[in-house]
Amino acid sequence: MVTIPFEYRQLPTAEDLPDSDETPVDNELQNIIPNMLLNLLQSIWSDRQDWFWGVDMCYYYEANIEEPKKSKAIVPDGFLAIGVPRLKDEGGRLSYVLWQEEVKPILALEVISKAYNGEYDQKLTQYQELGILYYVVYNSLSGRRGRYKKHESLEVYKLIDSKYELVPSVTLLSESSKVVWMPEIGLGIGCERRICGNWERDWLYWYDRDCVRYPTAEERSQQAEAIAEQQKKIAEQQSLIAQQERQQKLQERQQKEKLANYLRSMGINPDEI
Repeated sequence: MVTIPFEYRQLPTAEDLPDSDETPVDNELQNIIPNMLLNLLQSIWSDRQDWFWGVDMCYYYEANIEEPKKSKAIVPDGFLAIGVPRLKDEGGRLSYVLWQEEVKPILALEVISKAYNGEYDQKLTQYQELGILYYVVYNSLSGRRGRYKKHESLEVYKLIDSKYELVPSVTLLSESSKVVWMPEIGLGIGCERRICGNWERDWLYWYDRDCVRYPTAEERSQQAEAIAEQQKKIAEQQSLIAQQERQQKLQERQQKEKLANYLRSMGINPDEI
């Protein structure tokens, strides 16, 4: 039997690998929040084609050539890669395969649910060892007893000298609103209490350098409607003013004609006055 040298063996592709770990999300926030961030990015970076945001997608970081299905992977709730094609093909990515993409994700997001999955220890260590620059943990259970008591609702860790360090956040006008700026990405990520889809709670958003929050599609639609309504009112007001001016000129002309007719009836030529 001929043994093929390791370096000449073909690495598995996305088609060879499972596209899911078949683990369901623990709650709907683990689906809604990453997708909200994706929808915002599609607006913020609408003119860019060099980024990819994965939601509940396998990130394969180590290949197993002998048994491709045993290749090592992790499934963040969300992750961002910069410097890769926005779209691979019409069908989209099945998974994110490091040896095909050749670019590590720059950010990984985990949304904590009631079922703790090691976000503050095992997963933190794993993302750290994988060299992910930013690790973001959103925890709606923060402040409660047990492991959550000492943690904030939003924590952003940055890889510094191969170790994660907690990045200080900027507190906005509301004490519950905090933002962490990430210069390598050119965005801040923060948490604010807002209404989204008739659901009022704390949500994650992207922010600009001045900690100004980027609006959601729903908010942009509302803003566009408000602007259109304002422009309509301005146009109506201008039309009313123009109508009033025309009416005033008509009244002035009628008064002049009435006066001229009266003078003529008195035998006076109004043009000679």
